[in-house]
Amino acid sequence: MSKAQSKTQASRQQLDALQAWLSERLAALLDENQVPGAAVAVSVGDVVIDAAAGVLSKDTGVDATPDSLFQIGSITKVWTTTLAMQLVDEGRLDLDAPVRDHLPDFKLADDEAAARITVRQLMCHVSGFEGDFFTDTGQGDDCLEKFVATLGDTPQLFAPGERFSYNNAAYCVLGRVVEVLRGKPYDACLREHLFAPLGLTHAATGPYEAILHRAAVGHIRATPDADPRPAPVWALVRSNAAAGAMLAMRPRDLLTFARMHLADGLGPDGARVLGADSARAMRRPQVDVPRLGLMGDSWGLGWEIFDFPGGTVVGHDGGTIGQSSFLRVAPGHDIAVAVLTNGGNPFGLYTEIVGRVLRDLAGIKLPALPVPDPEAPRVDASRYVGTYASSVADTVVSQDAEGRIWAERTPKGIFAEIGGVRERIELVSSREGTLIAAEPEHGVHRLHSFVGDDGAGHAQFLHTGRADRRVAP
Repeated sequence: MSKAQSKTQASRQQLDALQAWLSERLAALLDENQVPGAAVAVSVGDVVIDAAAGVLSKDTGVDATPDSLFQIGSITKVWTTTLAMQLVDEGRLDLDAPVRDHLPDFKLADDEAAARITVRQLMCHVSGFEGDFFTDTGQGDDCLEKFVATLGDTPQLFAPGERFSYNNAAYCVLGRVVEVLRGKPYDACLREHLFAPLGLTHAATGPYEAILHRAAVGHIRATPDADPRPAPVWALVRSNAAAGAMLAMRPRDLLTFARMHLADGLGPDGARVLGADSARAMRRPQVDVPRLGLMGDSWGLGWEIFDFPGGTVVGHDGGTIGQSSFLRVAPGHDIAVAVLTNGGNPFGLYTEIVGRVLRDLAGIKLPALPVPDPEAPRVDASRYVGTYASSVADTVVSQDAEGRIWAERTPKGIFAEIGGVRERIELVSSREGTLIAAEPEHGVHRLHSFVGDDGAGHAQFLHTGRADRRVAP
């Protein structure tokens, strides 16, 4: 037996053991975390296993299968970056050139900033403008063009390149750059330049394709303690497709994409889909990320980068209306895992499934999710108190007479329209400049980092991955 054959056999044995564990454990794991349905795939080299449990919708009771389509949400951003990097390979796109080289009409409220923002800054979330806009510009192929045209009054939170702040709208702009250079709609770019060369069979750019398959419906809670129920709509608006509003697929097809990246751009048939230099560049750190527990330690071009004990992992998460997705790739071990869910507390599945895959197959330890310290001392919150605003929510941070700190969040825009409710959560001390939610949300205690200075001794931003600017003392 050759060395390659021996390695393949060992991988098969490892995956057989994992398959047996998933068959025994997955359904119970869903019940424990109130997740209606989920599908999972794991690959080692070219060997892939998958599994599924639960239902695609509580209303219909249709069983989830390994071939069921779930929305991958913001994992789409890695796909959009890949489309852009293909243009870099062709010499048609310069990452450090201004966006206006390709979109001369690109406008923001700060015209000087709009003129300076580069394609690279879009990719790694440092462009500095507010990024959570879900304006519905219709279902036509011109929806992305129309969306970018609405950004003219979008505020600049900080100078381009100054700091990290997760930005959906930046990826809409990046998708529009791809459209202009290809001369075709974003969805067509996905199908022709990624779906086709990767040989994907269970992937959909929107509901008209998803309906041809068994497609999951997201589930949301009317109140924090309520059982998850099917969401009133299937997806976010098409204008945000390049950021993660529409793309859906089975986990096995998602891993075909991930394995192309593991192979430094080679597709399953050995044909080149992405340049090797571009694939490696996407995994190279570009900007450090505030310590927020759930996000990576740094961001590359599209990819999050996690410096876990035992090795480096790249990946991305996604969240749409009641659907959550997780993709992790261990380049040094040729391993990838995808977990796709449609509601409940998905982080319970993430920690147990992804944690087991990385530990057993790569010797990499998944750090525990952050939890509050029951002995955490009360702190003076005068630097934190105030109102912080974005286009999707207003958050008021206050401290009561007993010294307890509270964050009251009021949804706005589309998240209010689909049933988002005002929430008041207690925050407790975590580390300097950071507070943590005393109670979990979707199975995780979220960290709240307070960064910058408004010139009067107060934090300038409330950072939860996105930097929300202080608007009142």
